[in-house]
Amino acid sequence: METNLFETAKILNFTKLVEYSENGIISKRVIQKNTGNVSLFSFDADQKLSEHTAPFDAMVQVIEGEAEIVIENIPFHLVAGESIIMPANHPHAVNAITKFKMLLIMIKEN
Repeated sequence: METNLFETAKILNFTKLVEYSENGIISKRVIQKNTGNVSLFSFDADQKLSEHTAPFDAMVQVIEGEAEIVIENIPFHLVAGESIIMPANHPHAVNAITKFKMLLIMIKEN
């Protein structure tokens, strides 16, 4: 299934396209293709995605706030404007230090 869930050929301001949910996490799929996808997330402070793995590389781009990304039990502190690549098949987790928003870009291998 290939689809764009946000309007194409239009300027997008991702910090304004997802709200915060008290004590929650919101995700919105921006682009979904057979070769990968882009998702927009917002995390309330202290929210977490528990440790897991993915079968393909994923890049986090923090667009607002602060987060801790843990890869193979090594914590990385990221702020708005910073990115990190989480390698395929390596355990990783996401922890919100403050309210934060991120883009998650996942690239699949054929």
